[in-house]
Amino acid sequence: MNIALIVVAVLLVLGAGVVVRRRRRRSLAIASAPRVAMPTLLVNEITPRPTLLDDTPTLHQRLGSSRGVFERVRSLGGSGALSDGQLDVVEEVLLRSDVGLSTTTRVLDQLRVEGAPDGVAPAVRRLLLASFAGDRSVRSAASVGFVPVWLFVGVNGVGKTTTIGKLARRQVDEGRSVVLAAGDTFRAAAADQLEEWATRTGADIVRAAEGADPGSVVHDALGRAAARGADIVLADTAGRRSNNTNLLDELSKVRRVADRAPGQVVETFLVLDATTGQNALSQAREFLAAATVTGIVLTKLDGTARGGIVVAIERELAIPVKFIGVGEGVDDLLAFDPVAFVDSLLDA
Repeated sequence: MNIALIVVAVLLVLGAGVVVRRRRRRSLAIASAPRVAMPTLLVNEITPRPTLLDDTPTLHQRLGSSRGVFERVRSLGGSGALSDGQLDVVEEVLLRSDVGLSTTTRVLDQLRVEGAPDGVAPAVRRLLLASFAGDRSVRSAASVGFVPVWLFVGVNGVGKTTTIGKLARRQVDEGRSVVLAAGDTFRAAAADQLEEWATRTGADIVRAAEGADPGSVVHDALGRAAARGADIVLADTAGRRSNNTNLLDELSKVRRVADRAPGQVVETFLVLDATTGQNALSQAREFLAAATVTGIVLTKLDGTARGGIVVAIERELAIPVKFIGVGEGVDDLLAFDPVAFVDSLLDA
């Protein structure tokens, strides 16, 4: 009996403790500060998001290597007659920049006679600009009933296929329908690369198995373009060594096919790598007879190229440079502007 009473007493004590703890919790909950109501309006004026600054490199920046070569000319002071020391600096800079011996000699002869009334750099600028002439327009229309063709020639590795892709993008952005002809059938990677550009730009493409006849690829591309009412065909060609007689014969054949109904070649672009300097000039001479080149595309001018090769090409070949490559991006193929180019080399 006593044991039962003890158990009951213990249970009552434990129960009382639970009740006390619950009461304490309730009292704490009641005593806590009430939450502040959220305002119905947090912001009464929306500040527009700031726009990012245009960080597109200028032509001066893109041609940094070429501009660096001309630094010594830009730093020459004085005006009027040039000293032998100043002429020596101009000569060294022009030769290092790949302007070439004949153009350098012409510039020096005129500087000796005319001097530099407004300063050395402005005088050199004026004489270099005199090397540029000719029509720099790009033809994209053919005779009525014909499909215009742009033919691209050049050795492997100069950026020919990439140039085609970038120009295809430009044409598509201008509202034209484009057919790409993968005429470099000797290098499977060329056709694969061109097909990737077709996918990126929304252009159509005609390609064949490796080793197929390049002329037949161009012929089929013209047939497709005519059947579908396409606006232009951009045709790649093989790019093995420029002194390979078989290659040059093949290029002549491809051009004849491309210039036969329903096609009409309106531009033949020779693509050259500016970083190869005077070797680019030698390549150009080899291709001229086989391809009837109408314009030059000079790639990789943003790299280690020294810029003067542009002057040498125009001066010695009398063929206009129509596009220059100044980067890897799709928008880094620019229409060539001689004034902007020379200013980027010689402006302070």
